[in-house]
Amino acid sequence: MTGSSYRAGLLVAPLAAATFLAAPAMAQESTNRVAAETDWSVFVEESPRACWSVSAPKETVNTRDGQIVSVRRGDILLFVSFRPDQDVAGEISFTGGYPFAPDSTVSVEVGDQTFQLFTSGDWAWPASAEDDGRLRDAFRRGAQAVITGRSARGTTTQDTFSLFGFTAALEEAERRCR
Repeated sequence: MTGSSYRAGLLVAPLAAATFLAAPAMAQESTNRVAAETDWSVFVEESPRACWSVSAPKETVNTRDGQIVSVRRGDILLFVSFRPDQDVAGEISFTGGYPFAPDSTVSVEVGDQTFQLFTSGDWAWPASAEDDGRLRDAFRRGAQAVITGRSARGTTTQDTFSLFGFTAALEEAERRCR
């Protein structure tokens, strides 16, 4: 999917992502987890056909006005999804466990590279299939991804994800959704 059709697909992605959210949130108990690759897990749903790799952060820091604060957040998850019926292949998405500030972006740092994700509600995505590809390539080469966002309440969050097992989990999810 490219260009405007890609972005149009993202408008329906929150509905599809809601389907994904339930399974990863219960990842330890779910029967649809088909593989574990170091810090990443792979899940498959049959109807509609969807495969995804997912990871939770290794570290989370929440700050407000430069001070570390304690906040309650929902599930914090980083996904790479494949939905063949919707021509989605390798779509990266992130849920921070809170509604992002309106018109904000989320930054993703991998090594010396920084990427921007656009936000909608609790979710963030790259703006295009090409941006997804660049971010996937950085994830393949990197050791960790640091994702920084800002909540609607003004809290800055920084979530650090391990990328160990990313490539194997990505390839497994892709293979299962061919």
